[in-house]
Parts: sequence; structure tokens; C-alpha cells
Amino acid sequence: MSRIILCVDMDAFFASVEQQVNPRLRGKPVAVIGSSNRTVIVTRSYEARKFGVKTGMTVGEAKRLCPGLVFVVGDNEKYTHTCAELEKIHCRFTPEVEIYSVDEAFLDVTTTHHLFGGPGSIGCAVKAAVKEQFGINCTVGIGPNILIAKLVSDISKPDGLRWVRDDEVPALLEDLPVEELWGIASGTRRRLEALGIRTCGELGRAPVSLLRNKFGIIGETLKLMGLGLCNRSLLVRPEDPKSIGHSWTLPQDVSDRKRIEAYLLQLSEMVGRRARKYRFIGRRVTLTIRYPDFETFAKQATLPQHTNATHDIYESVLQTLDSIRLKDRVRLLGVSLSELVRDPDQMSLVRDKVREQALHSAMDAINDRFGDFKITWGAYLSQIEVPSVIAPAWKPSGVRNVHIRNKRQHVKT
Repeated sequence: MSRIILCVDMDAFFASVEQQVNPRLRGKPVAVIGSSNRTVIVTRSYEARKFGVKTGMTVGEAKRLCPGLVFVVGDNEKYTHTCAELEKIHCRFTPEVEIYSVDEAFLDVTTTHHLFGGPGSIGCAVKAAVKEQFGINCTVGIGPNILIAKLVSDISKPDGLRWVRDDEVPALLEDLPVEELWGIASGTRRRLEALGIRTCGELGRAPVSLLRNKFGIIGETLKLMGLGLCNRSLLVRPEDPKSIGHSWTLPQDVSDRKRIEAYLLQLSEMVGRRARKYRFIGRRVTLTIRYPDFETFAKQATLPQHTNATHDIYESVLQTLDSIRLKDRVRLLGVSLSELVRDPDQMSLVRDKVREQALHSAMDAINDRFGDFKITWGAYLSQIEVPSVIAPAWKPSGVRNVHIRNKRQHVKT
């Protein structure tokens, strides 16, 4: 039986939410930005897009293109709450729902569409429910797999609804540029162009031996993509993660060792707390550093035993930092814990470890009840400003659910 997949993609999500909340913004060119001094455009309304304003532009660049552009600092709690509520709408029509990102979801309605009048009727119902509850628009693409559903939603924006059936896929892809396909970035596009392949139709007809010779094993996947084929299943139930990590683009480039250590302590606490919450322990700790010129590198260290203790992670990161000679100020820092296994939750026989476990348990309980970082480590805390952003991997449930707060208050301990 052919599958039927819906891709529900919110239109200019952050900007649309802000325009709905503040009626004075409706009909105006709006750009959502971060709260730091080095912010860029996170998303922009369709009114702003007409002027050429794009995601990733600096505020100055956007102003030059659109002098009347209204800048709004993003409200992350508002967006994540809306995403969680959108999931409830999707689950009215099928239990097979993958929340792909904060503004995008896949629904497999293969076995349920007949209960709601067919795929097209479900698409209309989803759009109507989103509009009624939130006052914003979404685009729904329907296809025989997630690759086509995603493509159809992209080319049907804004406020679109389109269903492409199996027998319509070849005509849709024949003259479509390869970069329109989900997963083909500019680098892959250039390498395909070097082979004389510019459209999806040409990609689908290309010998698999040629693609395999140029791209290795993914050459076969590219061939299937050119034919509009994709056998990826929806990730409905969260899988055990391969790693747990956090990274920050810092408010200013930093060279002071104490400030770097302060950020690493907070990152280590965030990693450790999330690992403890979902009962994972890990053995490999990775430090990621990015310089102002965007050169990025990562260095790993393996611990003698698995852990999720903040200071075990932190001490490992500091030792890694000691082994690096920084060549410039630091723009971004990241900490991650990998080689994860489930925590057997055994009580340690070492007195200091027992006290450490009790301290972590008490701190985590307070922060779970009263909000992130209501109580935290005092060392160096006064020297840093904690960023708050939505990571691309954010999900409304499971280990990828990171609570987002717009402002944080701290109590030193």
C-alpha cells in the first residue's frame, strides 16, 4: 500500500506569531531577531521578504534593504509552547506524527485518512484548526513519502495545500533544479553540476555507477532522490540519543580564561542536568570552539567511567581546554556527552559521590519546579551573560526537549 505523508510547515512562524500577538505589526515588514548585540535575522515576515530580507542577514544589511523594517526580539517560550500545542492538533488525525522542528511536522495518514474524508480533507482540517486556534497560516504538502511531501510544502508556500500522487511525481521532478530537494545543499549541487546534472530528472536518469564514483555510498541515495523515492520512516517515538550537547554563540568574542570557564561550567551543567533527567550516562566529552573567522574545531576526551555529574564533565572540558593553545578570541563554545548508556541508577559507595548525587538531585528538583537556573553554581557566574536560543534539534518531548526561557535569574550557591 502506498504511503500518504503530510508535511505541515508553518509560514514565517516566529514572525507570524508576533504579528498575531501584536495587531500593530500586521501587514508590516517584520524581522525577528535575538536579544544579543551580535544578533542576525532569525526569520522575517512575507512583507519583509518582498524587499529581499533574508534569514541570517545582519540588522544593518536588512535595514538597508528595507528602511521601514520592524525588528522584534524573539520570544522563545511563546514559540515552543505553540509548537507543543500544534502537536495536539496533528495527533487528532493520526498517532504517527514526527515533530521535525519547532515549525514543521510530518504526519503519516496512510491508515487513517479514510476516517476524515481523505488526505486532502485532512490537509484542509489541519490548516483550519491552526488558523482558528492561533490565527496564523501553515502550508501542507502531501506526497507518497517525506521527500515529496517536504518538497511540495516548500513550493506551495505561503498558505498552500497540494497533494502530489505517485503517478504525478515524475512530471513534478523532471525540470526541477536539484537544489530544491530536501538534503541537497550548495556543495552537492556544484558537484552535480560538474557532472552535467542540474535537474531532478537528469539526476534520476544518471547512472548509479557515476554517482557512486563521485559521491561514494550516498550516490545511490541521490539516484533515488532524483526519482522521488525515499524509504525513511517517520521518527514517531524518540530514539535514544547518540549524544547530549549544548552550544552557545557568545554575546561577544571572549579571550578571558575566567569567562570561558564560566560559560563551560554552565554548558556542562546543562548537559549533565539533561542527562540526569532522562537517565543517561556517558563516557566521552567533546569541547567545541569557534573563532571569529568561523573556523571551528572539536576535541574529545574519554573518561575512565560513565557519568552524568556536572563537575566530571566540566573537569574533562577544562583539561581539554588546557591542551589547546587558543589562536584567537572565542566566538562559540560547545560541550557534549556521548557514548551514552542508560543509567543503572546505582547508589555509589564513595561518600563524596553520594553527597554529589544528593546535591545534583536537590538542584535539579528546585530548577524543575521553579524554573531553569533558579539555583546554580556560583563560580564565575557574575562574569557571563547566558544566551537563550532554540536549537535546531529542539523537540516538544523527550530528551531533545530543552526548556527555553527568555530571561534567567540566578541564585549563587
